Amino acid sequence: MSDITQVDPAYIADSLIAEDIEAYLLKHQHKTMLRFITCGSVDDGKSTLIGRLLYDSKMIFEDQLASLEHDSKAHGTQGANIDFALLVDGLAAEREQGITIDVAYRFFATDKRKFIVADTPGHEQYTRNMVTGASTADLAVILIDARQGVLTQTRRHSYLVQLLGIRNVVLAVNKMDLVGYSAERFYEIVTEYSHFAKQIGMKAFLPIPISGLAGDNIVTRSENMPWYQGPTLMGHLEEAPVNVAQMQDGPFRMAVQWVNRPNLDFRGFAGQIASGIIRPGDAIRVLPSGKTTTVKSIVTYDGNLDQAVAGQSITLTFADEVDCSRGDVIVQSDAPCEVADQFEATLVWMEEHEMLPGRPYLLKIGTQTMTATVTEPKYEVNVNTLEHLPSKTLRLNAIGVVNISTDRAVPFEAYDKNPDLGGFILIDRMTNATVAAGMVHFALRRSQNIHWQALDIDRNAHAAIKNQKAKVVWFTGLSGSGKSTIANIVEKKLHAMGKHTFLLDGDNVRHGLNRDLGFTDADRVENIRRVGEVAKLMTDAGLIVLTAFISPFRAERQMVREMMAEGEFIEVFVNTPLAVAEQRDVKGLYKKARAGNLKNFTGIDSPYEAPDDAEVILDTSDLSAEDAAERVVQALLSR
Repeated sequence: MSDITQVDPAYIADSLIAEDIEAYLLKHQHKTMLRFITCGSVDDGKSTLIGRLLYDSKMIFEDQLASLEHDSKAHGTQGANIDFALLVDGLAAEREQGITIDVAYRFFATDKRKFIVADTPGHEQYTRNMVTGASTADLAVILIDARQGVLTQTRRHSYLVQLLGIRNVVLAVNKMDLVGYSAERFYEIVTEYSHFAKQIGMKAFLPIPISGLAGDNIVTRSENMPWYQGPTLMGHLEEAPVNVAQMQDGPFRMAVQWVNRPNLDFRGFAGQIASGIIRPGDAIRVLPSGKTTTVKSIVTYDGNLDQAVAGQSITLTFADEVDCSRGDVIVQSDAPCEVADQFEATLVWMEEHEMLPGRPYLLKIGTQTMTATVTEPKYEVNVNTLEHLPSKTLRLNAIGVVNISTDRAVPFEAYDKNPDLGGFILIDRMTNATVAAGMVHFALRRSQNIHWQALDIDRNAHAAIKNQKAKVVWFTGLSGSGKSTIANIVEKKLHAMGKHTFLLDGDNVRHGLNRDLGFTDADRVENIRRVGEVAKLMTDAGLIVLTAFISPFRAERQMVREMMAEGEFIEVFVNTPLAVAEQRDVKGLYKKARAGNLKNFTGIDSPYEAPDDAEVILDTSDLSAEDAAERVVQALLSR
């Protein structure tokens, strides 16, 4: 093919385009859609393979071919030597910048099926991008460079594919042309991969020897490998099952995306069906409330339906006035899913900053978002050996099993049964960055055994008998800033006024309640979490609680603030410059830290995040402890 722009129109697209555009669109409308991902190690030929699939699928239009010809000439290639990777969106930008920047998605189609393919980076630091691409895939193509064999990233991506529930896996042994189309080399790689696949619970995979550059076994069978009698890659992609069809067999599940009420006479509940089939008259249950009713109608833009199936977006109306809102899950009445607020789950950590157990994150599952905390990991998985390693945290690209606690009950299903109701992400509350992807295993038994006990004497009654309002006065600042000194004076002043108080001091608490904690970031987070819970209990008793802790992280101070009722939390920032605090060095801690004898010391080798909106700010470099305490007392009384 010397001139790629000289192509018969029938080669470009179905002749129906010219003859009957409506018939052409109808034909393609009823094709199934397969979403698949290509993954593996660096430089194993993923982008080239996708380019070959796009080119050989014969669905490229003339303007795309002309652009390809221009780019191929610019890169010093001609005709059949086209760099097929140029067909993948985003790759040109990657080459210009010299980096892999994201997941590249591409749509193409054949006479039998439509496809969306995700080209994910092979670099270890972009494992999070691979997870993103795989989260919606029906099939995974795991590439292996025939020269390199099974690598660490091959194992990591295979483990994640299995973890994410992708059961249709193709092992594409690429660059067979560079190993002389050796059957021996192909079967050697397949044997090695089979051992690993068995270890991770992968029940089956389809090995195909290919050459993305030369086109061997991509769309047409290779004459260079007569020893291979299996399907071509495209042939398998056209016949592979899709997840939506499989989900129709399960019980009905639909998370409510929004409540549709265009007028007073209509109230519908819109969402996408996660599994099962629904019909008017079916008995349903709304979770977590457990209220039951029946379906009155199934409404769509094109009119009402007699039934709807998994994958469809619909609006349901109910026969009865039942409370239902965004985030609720509508389920088959006699086969409801579980509801719990504590889970075991697998986490894939996707943030450069390590996971901090006890820190509150936002958890998004289904159509609802809530606050959640992660406990210390039960174990971390070594993707090479599959060992379960003890770990106190998770770092970038680590995979671990943890317990998660949410601030309210969540309707869910195990991820391997229903990814829509068992998959979630964690979001950093301060930066809004997605830090982890998670897969629910099961609810913890303790979540079903523990119930809130209603008490007759509440926190208002406790405070009223003391003739005061419960408060938390939270002193934060560097070591040596004067927090404990000022807090002590404030308590004496309040005591003299007849107020009921209690002072929680950082050093004192570490002699008892928190004696098991060190000074790593993770331990500091847990230190403040425990103190926050104690402070809340004390306000339930009607006390004015004063706390003097460095509490270096905004996230944990915000967590404690949110534990309290509106107006009950008063943050006091003792804003003493580091130079002044270090000059005082009453306890000699700065001297030890500077000498390297005291690790993780705030202000030296551990960060301090100053408050953005503290109620009281004190600069003790030019303010006496007595005057500072008086300002705090006045601020407290004014509230």
